[in-house]
Amino acid sequence: MSKIIQFSLRRNTEPQEARPTVEGLQEEVRAQAHAVEALAVDWAGREGPVTFKEFEAALRLVVFSLARVVVMLFLAGREEALMRRHPSRVERDGRQFRPAPAQSRALTTLFGVVRYWRIYFRETGGDDRGGFHPLDQELGLTADRFSWNVLSSGVWLALRLSFAEARTALMRFIPDAPSTEVVEQAVLGFGRHTEEWFEKQPPPAGDGEVLVMQFDSKGAPTATEEELKRRRGPRRQRQPAASRRHAGRTRRKGYSKKERRKKGDKSKNAKMATLVIMYTLRREGGQLLGPHNRRQYASFAPKRRAFEVARREADKRGFTRTSGKTVQIVTDGDNDLACYATEYFPEAILTIDVMHVIEKLWTAGESLNPEGSPELQQWVELQKERLYGGQIPAILDELRQRLAAIPKTGPGNKGKRERLGQVLRYLEKREAKLNYAELLAKDLEIGSGMVEGAVKNIIAKRCDHGGMRWIKERVEAILQLRCIDANGDWDAFSNFVHDRLQSHAALHATRHRLQCSTPAPLPTCAEAA
Repeated sequence: MSKIIQFSLRRNTEPQEARPTVEGLQEEVRAQAHAVEALAVDWAGREGPVTFKEFEAALRLVVFSLARVVVMLFLAGREEALMRRHPSRVERDGRQFRPAPAQSRALTTLFGVVRYWRIYFRETGGDDRGGFHPLDQELGLTADRFSWNVLSSGVWLALRLSFAEARTALMRFIPDAPSTEVVEQAVLGFGRHTEEWFEKQPPPAGDGEVLVMQFDSKGAPTATEEELKRRRGPRRQRQPAASRRHAGRTRRKGYSKKERRKKGDKSKNAKMATLVIMYTLRREGGQLLGPHNRRQYASFAPKRRAFEVARREADKRGFTRTSGKTVQIVTDGDNDLACYATEYFPEAILTIDVMHVIEKLWTAGESLNPEGSPELQQWVELQKERLYGGQIPAILDELRQRLAAIPKTGPGNKGKRERLGQVLRYLEKREAKLNYAELLAKDLEIGSGMVEGAVKNIIAKRCDHGGMRWIKERVEAILQLRCIDANGDWDAFSNFVHDRLQSHAALHATRHRLQCSTPAPLPTCAEAA
């Protein structure tokens, strides 16, 4: 292997005195290409058994070595072409820049670490006033020392795995994978652009005639103030453990004693995120077919924020308040969601998920019949027939009669009356939203199964595991990036962030960076919640 290739594999090595030329790199590419051909010929002509597994592993190393030289050739060629047409003095944003000697830089690519040289334009009028590298700006190379594809791949994996697992998975495919800290900071960097992405998205083409929106909430475990204080405080010196099996015991000696949780205390300190899923249905014959153009949005901001975004997207799609088009909103009966739905979508059909109502009927039935008895099963089936048949007044009348028939005194009667009364008040308050017979006749939605599945997939699957303790602003980035990926827009979003950073760097003559150690603040609502 040549000196150039040996050098490109080392991270923290001083640059060579002689900068490689384009001609020298071209010769090296030809030599490496010949080495690839020689490897194939050698393995093909070997005597004895040869496995493809061994050949593929050997070929990968040589091909990656060739790819690194090709990358260096590309960068050197672009630098030469850029300097031939670049002026000796540049003025941008009222500032003067002059070229400084070329600087070398190590860049981690999909094929490993390479080193390249590029001119630096320094601002005149004083030392250390900043500047930029024309080659980096032209190619969209950030100041992160990692190529965009490496960072984007790490973030994409971190949306599915923990940060440490994402790095471990990336190491199977990339020779020099970024650290866990780099992956986390790249996630936060991408997260700073999600709200603008959602806002600037154009309406989808080929929408149907009916817009359906389903809302639901889910909690993610967050760190308490005590946990944050311990996490952010100075690190205490710990005595090394005698062996690995004693490490946990030694570590726990430094913990302060925690009070035992009382009955009803929550250990997760969960903070709620609200998710909305939007899609359209297209009428064909007597049926509404779909879903079409399904989109998801979730945030740990107040619930009102989800409805503001839903209203904005509905207006984009042509479902304005005065359009006369059918809009349906399905929730689980949450009072806050119902209030915001009425406020932002007064023209919409509001529906309670039928499965939540059936669960309430089971609760009521268990107050009237023994749990697990055939009488309980028969009673619930009768109420379900009434529910789907539009006989809501009959259900309410029976519940009132049954409640009046239970004595106020006697063993267990108080609990039965409370449970039955709660179900009765729940149904009475939402009677207008239980018109399932009419909805079935129009082939509209009567359940919120789609948003229930989305909540598990978007929030719970990544953010709600044992031992996790998030900070809301940090988990917000994960949450919104998972929505973008679930919407099928990851590649488009990655290009959006890349182009945005590149244009910003060119406009302000500065080096741009994706990684960020501080998360973006939570989205704000136009009106107070």
